[in-house]
Amino acid sequence: MAMRARVGDQLIVRTPSDGVARRDGEIVGLHHADGTPPYDVRWSDTGRVSLVFPGPDAHVHSLRPARGPEEDPRERVP
Repeated sequence: MAMRARVGDQLIVRTPSDGVARRDGEIVGLHHADGTPPYDVRWSDTGRVSLVFPGPDAHVHSLRPARGPEEDPRERVP
C-alpha cells in the first residue's frame, strides 16, 4: 500500500536499532495532489523543515478526521 498523507499529519520514523531515538515531525507541505511522497516536514527536535522521501521505517499518523483535500486549501499543490 502506498503511503499517503495530508498537511498537518505526523511523520514518524523509527529505526530498528536499539538505543536510537525515533524522529517525528509535522507534514507542512505536499508535492503531489494524491498525498504520496515526498513531503516537506518540520521536525519536532530541530524545528527545521526538510524535503523527505520516507523509507520503509516511516509511517504517517493522522491527527485529524478524514476529509477530502478540496475542503482544506492548505493541501492544494501549487
